[in-house]
Amino acid sequence: MPREGQGSLPEDSERFEHMLRAANDALFFASTRTYQDLLNDRMFARAVLHAIQEIGEAAARVTNGGRAVAPDVPWGSIVQMRHILVHAYFNVNYEYVWRVVAQHLQPLVSQLDAALRNWPEPTTPS
Repeated sequence: MPREGQGSLPEDSERFEHMLRAANDALFFASTRTYQDLLNDRMFARAVLHAIQEIGEAAARVTNGGRAVAPDVPWGSIVQMRHILVHAYFNVNYEYVWRVVAQHLQPLVSQLDAALRNWPEPTTPS
């Protein structure tokens, strides 16, 4: 659930940067890896899971105004995945995690990058 009435667009742009950095990290970690590596290499799995959690944590802190800057980002799904990874860590579906890395992170990177390039200028009170 996005924060209402708290935060600001400058803080939201910082959260977008955090999400972008974590998504790029996960993509980098996975760039030469396979699904089997995710299952068999605990360090790799933890690195990817942590990056996805970080994306979700930052997304949960973006305000409604910030989310409006990138309305095509699947905000609810991102935050929900973070909740599952944190609270149901004992029952992670690694096939789904791999699908997120292989299919969903690059589009998210593109969306966040575009939003940051076109970030609204702060308004000054008159």
